Amino acid sequence: MSGILSFFSFLWISFKMAIRTLGQRKIRSVLTILGILIGPAVIITIGAVVGGYSQYIINQVSSLGQNNIMITPSSDYTLTNDDLNFFRSQPNVDRAEPYYLTQAIVKRGDKDLQVYVYCTDVEFILQSIGGIKIESGEAPSSSDILGALIGYKIAYDDNNNLVYGIGDVVPVKYYASIKNGIPQYKTTNVIVRGITAEYGGALFFSPDQTIFTPLDAGQKIFGMKEWSGVIVRMTDPAYVKEFVNTVRNTYGDKVSVISFSAIADVVSSITAAVSYVNYVASLSAVAVAVAGTTATMVTSVIERTREIGVMKAIGYTNGKVIIMILSESLLMSFAAAASGSALGVLGALYLGRSGMMIKAGTTSITLSAHPLFTASLFISAVSLTVMVGIIGGLLPAYMAAKIPPAVALRYE
Repeated sequence: MSGILSFFSFLWISFKMAIRTLGQRKIRSVLTILGILIGPAVIITIGAVVGGYSQYIINQVSSLGQNNIMITPSSDYTLTNDDLNFFRSQPNVDRAEPYYLTQAIVKRGDKDLQVYVYCTDVEFILQSIGGIKIESGEAPSSSDILGALIGYKIAYDDNNNLVYGIGDVVPVKYYASIKNGIPQYKTTNVIVRGITAEYGGALFFSPDQTIFTPLDAGQKIFGMKEWSGVIVRMTDPAYVKEFVNTVRNTYGDKVSVISFSAIADVVSSITAAVSYVNYVASLSAVAVAVAGTTATMVTSVIERTREIGVMKAIGYTNGKVIIMILSESLLMSFAAAASGSALGVLGALYLGRSGMMIKAGTTSITLSAHPLFTASLFISAVSLTVMVGIIGGLLPAYMAAKIPPAVALRYE
């Protein structure tokens, strides 16, 4: 027991000596700490931002339903009832419904609002996509081709003032065709039967700026002749992959099949790859930090050669000398880990605050996600920083331990 107490007492003494030594060389110590803290700062900043956006995208995809699949035809293929019946006949298919989709413009006060119009079984959409709630009114029935369920941002302006209420007529200027390279629009009217509650930010699908109408409205109101696609809902996400493979093997390039669960898997894989690249890139900063720490500690050992000789003359063993030198490099590493982690958190919060804009043609989507701080992220950053202190201090510690006491005492 006394031996253990003596060892911990020595560690405490070494710690106090390390503080004193670093305090005597403030500028050199601070510069070394600055070089070390780059590693944990980069790891936490990029790791938290990437993790936050990854989690945001995965949540968005998951909200669309892990068991939902969208099938869209190629430009030279038309989906028919035969195709719909084929999809419905596959094992473990719960429901499959066709839809028409078009872009449109709605006049909201003095502003033109870009919206999407989905013509399909509205109740099916509400059941299949999580998070869409009706704030007031109800979904239009399949026979109510003039009725519509409109998104929150269509019904309300930017100040949350009601623009279109239940029973109001909404003029919809929809895309009809292209003539001589110029988009042609037509105007029709729908009647508000219901308004969705505010959904919030969305990546792939924005209910707040969407008009939902029954399937027949696609032909009779918006003049669309061919289905834009079919939404298939499986009984369980476990059967999605099997169905996707069946459709792709049957149709080849005639259709595109989008599985939301597959998108989530791809996002997770990309995130893992980016995190790995971030970690590897941080190793370059670690290499610089190791070199800087080694240089600082070697200089310290040379300057303290006589002091080390005195310590060895009064009974300090080589092991104690090594611990004494390593305690200095480790103390700088812990200081760098703490300050680098704090800097990384601030950097991630700053980058996450501005959001990320994705543009596709004339359409732009701004993603805003909070950085994701995890215990593993901080453990990774701190472990790497401590490793810098150990590796950077080993050579100087070994040099100090090998100094002969007689030579050290004569050193000037």
